[in-house]
Amino acid sequence: MSDSSMSYFPSEDISNADQQLLEKLQELARPGVRATHAMPGEFYTSPAFAEIERTKVFRRNWVCVGHTGEIPTKGDYYTTDVAGEPLIVQRDGSGEVRVMANVCRHRGNLVATGRGNKKLHVCAYHAWTFELDGKLKRAPLMQDSPFLDTARCALPTIATTVWQNFIFVNLDGNAPPLAQSLAPLETHIRNYHHEERELYHSTEEVWQTNWKCLAENFMEGYHLNATHPRTLRPVTPTELCEYVEGNGHFSAYRAHYTPDSSQRAPHHPELSADERRFSFLFSVFPNLVVTYMPHQTVYLCLRPKTVDSVAVRWGIAGHEQAPDEASVASYVAFADAFNAEDRTKLETLQTGLHSSFYNPGPLACDNLEGTLRDFYAYIGKQVIE
Repeated sequence: MSDSSMSYFPSEDISNADQQLLEKLQELARPGVRATHAMPGEFYTSPAFAEIERTKVFRRNWVCVGHTGEIPTKGDYYTTDVAGEPLIVQRDGSGEVRVMANVCRHRGNLVATGRGNKKLHVCAYHAWTFELDGKLKRAPLMQDSPFLDTARCALPTIATTVWQNFIFVNLDGNAPPLAQSLAPLETHIRNYHHEERELYHSTEEVWQTNWKCLAENFMEGYHLNATHPRTLRPVTPTELCEYVEGNGHFSAYRAHYTPDSSQRAPHHPELSADERRFSFLFSVFPNLVVTYMPHQTVYLCLRPKTVDSVAVRWGIAGHEQAPDEASVASYVAFADAFNAEDRTKLETLQTGLHSSFYNPGPLACDNLEGTLRDFYAYIGKQVIE
């Protein structure tokens, strides 16, 4: 194991199981190595490993925090967090998407809570007031302080980029351009024209499972028949899944439709005849998982809360312009149904992963679980390097 890996586990705290996990990830991070078995329980249950992820995965990389449709007009905002950092995600006065640290420059209280629309952000503690670009506008009763320098009291702006209408942040500001990393993925998804899809619904939930369990579940078709016998299996059965090779920044697979299933519409006219007959599922590592169907998008942004829980910010977008309430309710009800099926399985999975008797089993073929191999290699590379 490399010295850099060991440095994240103080020698007095490291367990044999954690050490073995790092050694396994070091092996999987090597070029050309493909996992043959599932990961050990510590991958999902170790607090020490979760701290490594927080530092080396979620602070160093582009992390998805939502969809631009959640803040459609100037002044719209919502609050969230990444790796313990509270953030304000907003549409500023010029209409640009901006993400700032949600920490007052006076004594550190939160500047904003929840979501809404504001012309200014006012910290409720001492009423320091900030413009939508983060500049300090007003600090009450501070005119006699010789130490106040308003130019140095702006809310810190976080490195932000928008890709396919998804908002990404990079906490340390050193990640390479996201679009460049995802150029090979663009060739698979350009005909869907996701930028033209309207956001119908968005919400946030907390599931009692490790974030990686949900990331893996969304991205493998092996569970479709058993977990979704009445919702997804009738249209996208396990047997029709097709692995798509990633590039270390994403993984993907096609969930082909049964021949007798109805065509999903409306869809963009540039979709090919083949593209109209499958859903394209992809993950932008580490935390965005997406299904592009011919007519709709379902996405999940995953944020670890604890080792055993994950915040799930998910939504639905589609090509139908201004659908009526009944249609949206129907879309949401269907998504709620298959999400509930996954949630039930993943919350019992988390219990099983804590067992000392769990011994990882062999993975299925690439068409069914190849995306897991990609994900393991990604985590290994991030942790070891």
